[in-house]
Amino acid sequence: MNTVLTGLAAARRAGRPYGIASVCSAHPVVLRAALRRAARSGGPVLIEATCNQVNQFGGYTGMTPADFVAFVEKIASEEGARREQIIFGGDHLGPNPWRKEPAETALKKAADMVEAYVAAGFGKIHLDASMGCAGEPVALDDHTVAQRAAALCAVAERTASRAGFAPPVYILGTEVPIPGGADHALDVVEPTAPEAARETIAVHREAFAKAGLADVFARVIAFVVQPGVEFGSDNVIAYDPQRAATLSALLDEEQDLVFEAHSTDYQTEEALAALVGDGYPILKVGPGLTFAYREALYGLDLVAGELVPGYGDRPLAKAMEALMTASPGYWSGYYHGDETALRLQRHFSYSDRIRYYWAQPEAAAAVARLLAALDEVKIPETVLHQYLPFIAPEEADSAESVLIAAVDLVLATYEDAAGVKL
Repeated sequence: MNTVLTGLAAARRAGRPYGIASVCSAHPVVLRAALRRAARSGGPVLIEATCNQVNQFGGYTGMTPADFVAFVEKIASEEGARREQIIFGGDHLGPNPWRKEPAETALKKAADMVEAYVAAGFGKIHLDASMGCAGEPVALDDHTVAQRAAALCAVAERTASRAGFAPPVYILGTEVPIPGGADHALDVVEPTAPEAARETIAVHREAFAKAGLADVFARVIAFVVQPGVEFGSDNVIAYDPQRAATLSALLDEEQDLVFEAHSTDYQTEEALAALVGDGYPILKVGPGLTFAYREALYGLDLVAGELVPGYGDRPLAKAMEALMTASPGYWSGYYHGDETALRLQRHFSYSDRIRYYWAQPEAAAAVARLLAALDEVKIPETVLHQYLPFIAPEEADSAESVLIAAVDLVLATYEDAAGVKL
């Protein structure tokens, strides 16, 4: 399974780079689309859960790592994807969910979380101890981060050995983009300075050696850096290979490593392919997938208004507006501007913070009502073209097939850009 990941650096050295999309979502439609594509292609699928989303206390999804694995495996079974095709990744595993607590407490919880992830069968582990805890600086120095990462790695190693699992592969690094995109307008994003990345790698290598993990460091396959890609609420910063050229060249020194690219959502296929070729073959995508899901849902909301008597005028969108304004915790502080700007961002932002609401009862009921309204309704090609022009008529057999097709369009872009040769 992990040969797909461990082969990334060698493939780059050989001049035959390939990449893999990292599907960072717990949404069932997104997961179903990814697993259906995997079943169809027979290739690998990398599915990741984050520390806030899934942890030993349930996270915001209510799922533990073992719950998440079971959830994905159930969908995989329904879609005909084999278990051995699935690579489970844990993202940002560290003290972030408990960073307001003292370091000793937060790091103990982080260690317990890492243990839970590895024990559940997660084989790709991103150790992220880059944030300060109570009474510490917001951003910690490389040495402290590396020591904490090594301690968490030791927990992962012991857990895998005890469970009889293959040893995990690891992702490290201190320059981690803001999860879910930036919270302000962006003009440009500076790539990580190569000297900073070089120092980060060296410090982590030394910390692992001091912790008796020198051999384990050989399973560190990638470091997280900023290649100059990001998205804010209203715009996307496209990858510019020239701006990242000196950073990419660092991999000629560190030939057993690649870089992991976070926040690649909304990049073009050409940009994603360039990232793969330049040494950033692990392409993280999350909000871009649920953005496509929301876009299709809102299109179907309009379609139902045209085709189904009594359905009403955009009741799904109105239900989501009522829910988000009544419970603003997931978007307040991330979106800015007057009331019109805030309303538009709540629904249409690239940051897609509406994704946090789909599992809530009011949202689930509104989506269920929409799907029920369109059950056995044939969407005329002309109506589909009006409200969902990106969906092919043959993919509109049902409302659910429209939703999966919308997400699959994004996944197809990543698969084409990754150029997987296995």
